[in-house]
Amino acid sequence: MYKANYLGFGLAVASSAFIGSSFIIKKKGLQRAAAFGSHAGAGGYGYLLEPLWWVGMITMIVGEFANFVAYIYAPAVLVTPLGALSIIVSAILAHFLLKEKLRKMGILGCALCVIGSTIIVLHAPGEHSISSVDEIWALATQPAFLIYTASAITIVLVLVLFCESRYGQTNMMIYIGVCSINGSLTVMSIKAIGIAIKLTFEGSSQVAHFQTWVFVMVAVSCIITQLNYLNKALDTFNTSVVSPIYYAMFTSFTILASAIMFKDWSGQNASDIISVLCGFGTVLLGVAVLHNTREPPPPPSDLYTSLSPQFSWLVHANGEIWKPTDNDELHHEFIGVIRPDYFK
Repeated sequence: MYKANYLGFGLAVASSAFIGSSFIIKKKGLQRAAAFGSHAGAGGYGYLLEPLWWVGMITMIVGEFANFVAYIYAPAVLVTPLGALSIIVSAILAHFLLKEKLRKMGILGCALCVIGSTIIVLHAPGEHSISSVDEIWALATQPAFLIYTASAITIVLVLVLFCESRYGQTNMMIYIGVCSINGSLTVMSIKAIGIAIKLTFEGSSQVAHFQTWVFVMVAVSCIITQLNYLNKALDTFNTSVVSPIYYAMFTSFTILASAIMFKDWSGQNASDIISVLCGFGTVLLGVAVLHNTREPPPPPSDLYTSLSPQFSWLVHANGEIWKPTDNDELHHEFIGVIRPDYFK
């Protein structure tokens, strides 16, 4: 493995720890905000006044910054799959802090994630040498990547303008789809910005290149969209479900986008490519096991309490109608009948 990959690997691991923690901290902040009647899933922004949400936000920013630097030194096909480690952190913290129970088989899922990540690290390709932001711009404007970008934007617009209002509150794939597809474009832009900054520090200033600022604007727009829809997903659905599905989709789209734009596997032998794909498949399997072995949150204890006052008439087994008094006790021969106006 190339020397730069070691640095990228270390930064990616640190990033996963911070990002995994941020999911839980932000979730707690969203819960506190919701207690005052401001649900992010319903379009509210009261969480912006919740200090705990901002702690989670700062934690995520630190993690994303480490991830940002990791992309400068290592290819996306190495850095992005290591995000599975954030799922492990998130699962463990959710078990203790959010009472979203992690079953014993979850340990197997965590182990598979670690094994798959290790395989990817050992067989990841080295970063291609780029000497200017103009080279990145040429990669971003090649026909194959332009087709990918146009397709991604079209799908996101359909999800936001057509699907969100109809299915957003019942189907998590709407919110997660927007986050994941936007995320792949975010990573490509951030990688371009990171390389531009690295070249600038090395003495070849990229600040005057308009392409650098185009990448900055694209990154900012995509990040804002991601954060908005990720907050909606976390507030509406269980964290133990959102985190693994978001990881799987985001990683898949990012690897695809990077392979098209930066040609990560150009010059790699078939065995290394197959090993990386097998490692990624192992990580996805681990994420699936981790997700499927999580216990669903317990139903509210008062789910059926409102039913009891609605029973006012009883029918005896022989068909004789009888109205109970306060002193009467229920008998096994009686059948309860809900008042006709109960569902009105």
